[in-house]
Amino acid sequence: MAFPITFNPTLATLPVYQPGRPIEEVARELGIPAADVIKLASNENPLGPSPLALAAVQKMLPQAHLYPDGNAFHLKQKLADQLGVTPSHLILGNGSNEIIEFVGHSVMAPGVDVVVSQYCFAIYPIIARMAGANLITVPARAYGHDLRAMLRAITPATRVVFVANPNNPTGTVAPREQVVELVNGVPDHVLLVMDEAYIEFLDDAVDLLPLLRNNVRPNLVLMRTFSKIYGLAGFRCGYGIGHPEVIKTWEKVRQPFNINSLAQAAAHAALDDREHLQRTRHNNREGLALFEKTLRELGLEFVPTPTNFIMIKVGDGQRVFGELQKRGVIVRPMGGYQLPEFIRISIGTPAENRRCLDALRAIVGK
Repeated sequence: MAFPITFNPTLATLPVYQPGRPIEEVARELGIPAADVIKLASNENPLGPSPLALAAVQKMLPQAHLYPDGNAFHLKQKLADQLGVTPSHLILGNGSNEIIEFVGHSVMAPGVDVVVSQYCFAIYPIIARMAGANLITVPARAYGHDLRAMLRAITPATRVVFVANPNNPTGTVAPREQVVELVNGVPDHVLLVMDEAYIEFLDDAVDLLPLLRNNVRPNLVLMRTFSKIYGLAGFRCGYGIGHPEVIKTWEKVRQPFNINSLAQAAAHAALDDREHLQRTRHNNREGLALFEKTLRELGLEFVPTPTNFIMIKVGDGQRVFGELQKRGVIVRPMGGYQLPEFIRISIGTPAENRRCLDALRAIVGK
């Protein structure tokens, strides 16, 4: 008997986003203690949350029976002070993923073009297809964005261009001059969404904030998150920075209380913990250097990156993913991104990195 409910026909061909597998699930599958499994699949901070964030959450727990501040006044104010913008330039999301949904709700519709890069973050196409928009995928250049080609792909029907810089899943960084060309060249009717989830790992990032502080590019939006370098992925807190008119429109589609009290407290405190950020950057630099050295010794191709993950060409990515998982090491296969020869590995603690590389060495047999 056919299911009686008629769903939106767009959903019939919509893929399901597959996150990195949780430690507990893999441990149950392998029949081993969760403590024997390490997860290097989702680009999380291996050092954990800031101690200041944990203390702030503990302090907030007795008030968990109360609704959170729906406008996140204190967190917005602190963010605004650090970024040099006003609170009216900011909107908070349940992770930066929710900011992508705000884009979809506000400017996507049937007949609208959305421009993305090949190997882009999987959520951009999903949101575009949910809205019935026409997806324009521009071929990648060396696994990264070809920003000049993306600029040429814009048509009168284009309403959104998504660029992740650095890019997830490939870890590539767009050339500075091409970023500037894109920002200056995108027509005023097109919303340019720059996803900067990993920007804190860069030493020389292109600073686009002055364009928003001075309202020079009202069609520019930046997305950032507390999930990566701040180590707060489980709290789900991201934010968008844009022209106040854009933000005011998005407030109409934002769900009430989308940022819970604990997430607000953790993010607010984490902004003060510069030491934690510096330790995270140091651990990441050391870990990347170890991976690059070992991968060269193994003769494995990888995509150079400054981020907290690295994409490696291993031949049969799904097989290597499975073999690593049998050894209690969770990584990310890239078949879902049309990169079946690759896996993506997040940088962990020194011990986790060594364990992962020893397992990889045993599997590739070199």
